[in-house]
Amino acid sequence: MVTSATSDQLLVVIDPVARRTDGESVRIAKDVLSAGARAKVCLPEGPEEFARALARRGSRRPVVIGDDRALVRAVSVLHRRRELAGCALSVVPVGSLLSVARSLGVPTGAVAAARAVLDGSERRLDLLVDDSDGVVLGALRIPSVNGQAPSVEAGRPWLRTAQSLVRTLVPAREAAIPAPRPARLRVEVDGVTLVDLDQPLEAVSVTPGDSGVVEVEVRPLSVGAEASPLRAQGRCVSVSGADFRYRADAGVWGPVRRRTWTVWEGAWGLTVPGSS
Repeated sequence: MVTSATSDQLLVVIDPVARRTDGESVRIAKDVLSAGARAKVCLPEGPEEFARALARRGSRRPVVIGDDRALVRAVSVLHRRRELAGCALSVVPVGSLLSVARSLGVPTGAVAAARAVLDGSERRLDLLVDDSDGVVLGALRIPSVNGQAPSVEAGRPWLRTAQSLVRTLVPAREAAIPAPRPARLRVEVDGVTLVDLDQPLEAVSVTPGDSGVVEVEVRPLSVGAEASPLRAQGRCVSVSGADFRYRADAGVWGPVRRRTWTVWEGAWGLTVPGSS
């Protein structure tokens, strides 16, 4: 469902990561938005300030300038406040993680995206909500289980530097890298078991469909001839078994032993370019 985005008063929330990584695109987007509407600009320094800015938006239409993580954060804040239904959210994608915004129909150029905020229409979208009140905007995937725990180096550049220095001083020793282990999970769609714990799996994917349903695909581990994937549609998907992690939107979540996702049909609105 698509309707016109009406409010010309904007609350422009600029994610700090976007400001650091591509200040020029941020400036361009801010100039275009300010020229076309009455815009209040907020520069939060962290998640708490980000959430407070959205909570105090009043009648202004929220616009997020940032990457997929900023978009997910905004939807999460509004969902937990139960304000998504009456709020048309807009995003100007800036950064390196933009696949979710792109898949939802938002232009990834600063000028085109800012113009879509001003002239576009609100599109109602389904939302996957899990049993811990987390949200998923796009597809999610459960990969095979790797024998190694996720590295903590990604968020700690100083640790990478120290480890690199140690490697240069200490003779290297060969270390076997454990191969990915097949997952053993129970996957249920609307209460019906699609696959059980006795079947090793390569992957599980859950992809938004139409009108409040998701497409679920389970790929059994192939032995010899390639095994055919198992597919189902439904409104509620439960996965349980040994600890597993899953990729969703802009991050990796878990480990968890059970997670249930339910489709909330038309739960949130996103401004996209209007049809010509």
